[in-house]
Amino acid sequence: MTEQPLYATEFGFSDDEWGLLVGLPQSVLTAASAAESDGSRRTRNENAAGLESIAAGRESASPLVAAVAGELIGRVGDPEAGEELPVIEPADPRTLIADVLDRAAKASTLLTNRVSEGEAGAYRHWLLSIAEHVVSAASTGGLLGLGGDDVTESERRFRDELAHVLND
Repeated sequence: MTEQPLYATEFGFSDDEWGLLVGLPQSVLTAASAAESDGSRRTRNENAAGLESIAAGRESASPLVAAVAGELIGRVGDPEAGEELPVIEPADPRTLIADVLDRAAKASTLLTNRVSEGEAGAYRHWLLSIAEHVVSAASTGGLLGLGGDDVTESERRFRDELAHVLND
């Protein structure tokens, strides 16, 4: 008899469903960063803020969020160990954002049907906090790092659309 993974026994997810839940936080980070072209230094700052926010999920009171965050950080690297995500600049940010929003809606529906309201809400809130940390990590515009917008209209739109599809 083969032993089933924790996500199957504890939460009842299939491999594909778990893959969706584990991959989505990093996708939200990438989409939030891609919502506004900021230059490589600002994008690195956004990535670092997003990775920190993902890593913080390991300390969540939600077993689901803690498990997803732990697995994801195990895959991409731990910021506490000085590891960084590579900067991903998608060729077509709008297509990426649309795909992430579509997957977020699917994940939200999956969670509604599979876990408690508290677990689903914790995961949704965690995704939004990742997006919020990313879009507010680096101001855009200004001169020599002074001034500019903390959160641009396109970043705000992504964050708001994410909140809408997550029903949070």
